[in-house]
Amino acid sequence: MKLSIEVETFWLILGFLGQFLFFLRFFLQWIVSEKKKESTIPLSFWYFSIGGGLILLSYAIYRRDPVFILGQSLGVLIYARNLYFIYKKKD
Repeated sequence: MKLSIEVETFWLILGFLGQFLFFLRFFLQWIVSEKKKESTIPLSFWYFSIGGGLILLSYAIYRRDPVFILGQSLGVLIYARNLYFIYKKKD
């Protein structure tokens, strides 16, 4: 029984970590936009998106939540695709 509580606590902490990374991406975007006085999406926004998305996808898989799994899977692909376009443009 004790092991299952520790496992549940681990997954709960991991889920909150993923949500915190998602929060950081919007917080950072807001700060950068305020400094530039225009709406801006910094590169780190996409990295926080991927990190948060992958962590939340892991959490969703653990919870066996098909709605959450689908949403996070598609999100991670979109974030990665945006990074691809950013780096492709730099070449």
